[in-house]
Amino acid sequence: MARELGISYSSVSRALSNKEGVSKETRKKVLKEAKRIGYRPNQLARELVTKQSNTIGVIIPDILNPFFAEIAKGILEEASIKGYTALLCVTNWDVQLEKKYIKNLEEKRVEGIIIKPCEDEQKLEDSINTPYVILEGNNVNSAHSCVEVDNEKGGYIGTKHLIECGYRKIAYVGGKKYAYSNEKRLKGYKRALAENNIDLDENLILSGEFDSKSGYELAKTALADNPHIDGIFCGNDVMALGVLHYANQAGINIPEELGVVGFDDISYASLPQIELTTVYQPKYNLGKLAVNTLLDDIKEGKEKTLKRIILQPDLIKRKTTRKI
Repeated sequence: MARELGISYSSVSRALSNKEGVSKETRKKVLKEAKRIGYRPNQLARELVTKQSNTIGVIIPDILNPFFAEIAKGILEEASIKGYTALLCVTNWDVQLEKKYIKNLEEKRVEGIIIKPCEDEQKLEDSINTPYVILEGNNVNSAHSCVEVDNEKGGYIGTKHLIECGYRKIAYVGGKKYAYSNEKRLKGYKRALAENNIDLDENLILSGEFDSKSGYELAKTALADNPHIDGIFCGNDVMALGVLHYANQAGINIPEELGVVGFDDISYASLPQIELTTVYQPKYNLGKLAVNTLLDDIKEGKEKTLKRIILQPDLIKRKTTRKI
């Protein structure tokens, strides 16, 4: 192209890279010729020169859960606005698959990774060699930033609402026992009971998977073993849908005989057929903040400061609990 236009190779390069040091007339001439011949820049060559891929990796455990889907949407859209491409990976809570994705993303020279770990985040320290931000991080001494909602507060306000509605025998139906979010929400549940002088019954605390099938089975077990249960706080909305499914099949009246509160406020929760009372968390905004936090860490490099961003949950009152 340089020879055909009668200009130097450096002038062509500056024009194509939109850099200074070339006249408007020359830039226009170069771009016109590039369009004519169908020129496309070599991305790999550009990355080797600039050491920037303008690509980030995203690793989440479940894309079928609307909660993670909306977080992913926030990440992808914010990354695009900031001029980045986001590569999305879904682990299905498989630790080995998570490790594989981390390796693959680093081989693709991503500049950073946003991840919701399948297990203890401390184990990530030895497996990720690129900047990363954790969604819901529990290691306060971590050298990596995290973005999360106040899960303990969410568990507290959800359980407190059940108590204020007149429910007294309240079960906790949660996800994986040692999952960070589950532990925090359970802690909030226990605090609400204690503040309202309701004795804690460990038999009313059940753990499973964060899915509707688990919610269904745990509700069935809990109500069979403890028929006096009149309220259930669920680890997330998808589990709550399973609880409601079982209650409907068992002929249990919602909300008079059984009050149900979920967590997340997924899109399905507000449907007229469901009207689930739940704890809202800003899912889309979690994704956006995760992107901006990661890009800040990338820019700051080794001088980055630990960022721990905690967003606030809110109670959304609907029809699966009694009116106060």
